Amino acid sequence: MYVPEIFKQFIQQYPEISDAYKKIGALSSKTGPMDEKTQHLLQLGVAIGAESKGAVRSHARRALELGAAPAEVMQAVLLSGTIVGFPSMMAAYGWVREVLAAKE
Repeated sequence: MYVPEIFKQFIQQYPEISDAYKKIGALSSKTGPMDEKTQHLLQLGVAIGAESKGAVRSHARRALELGAAPAEVMQAVLLSGTIVGFPSMMAAYGWVREVLAAKE
């Protein structure tokens, strides 16, 4: 699994915080019936709303790794436009295209 260099540095410098963060994520994932792919598509939408390039790229990548089709990931991007606005959607569109291009 791809891990950005900045996150590797964070893990090395703050391992206890990183472990706690991972534990919260794992516990949150187990609280309901959504499968992992759906969770990452949902998190992708939230990341788009937060305009977080790293999170958009991460959740797009993880959704794809879990079997999401590129069209499903792009649909999540397109659906965000009516909520977060065209500029935010277009930024996410570019970030996701980078992820898709890297997988080719």
